[in-house]
Amino acid sequence: MNDKKELQVAALENGTVIDHIPSEKLFTVVSLLGLEKMKNNITIGFNLKSGKLGTKGIIKIADKFFDDEEINRIAVVAPHVKLNIIRNYAVVEKKELHLPDELRGIVKCGNPKCITNNEPMPTRFHVTDKERCIIKCHYCGKEQVREQITLTDKGA
Repeated sequence: MNDKKELQVAALENGTVIDHIPSEKLFTVVSLLGLEKMKNNITIGFNLKSGKLGTKGIIKIADKFFDDEEINRIAVVAPHVKLNIIRNYAVVEKKELHLPDELRGIVKCGNPKCITNNEPMPTRFHVTDKERCIIKCHYCGKEQVREQITLTDKGA
């Protein structure tokens, strides 16, 4: 009889593991990181058991290491995600994600009169409160909180 617990997702030799993603946000995170365009081996676990969240998502990306600016963008939709850097099957670094100081091109301005909603240009927001996720449009000054945030259409 095998007493070991079965791994829910296979081990990774080198790369990045994004863990503790709320299940309902998993595919938003996939889209924000552009994973569907990558050629790397990617494992996505959906609705896995989690003591903290009930169910969670996990993403393992072989041979990919994100910079802070790239990965912290997902803190907009999933603020308590954990990032593990893997080398030779061992976790060499653990991080908790944090909102960056500025968000470019991923959040839609809630002001219908804002230039970003009327001209073909990327949005730009300053994060004024990282704890409560309050952002302010660079162009019109409209403030939004996490619950009001809408992500831009893909490719916008």
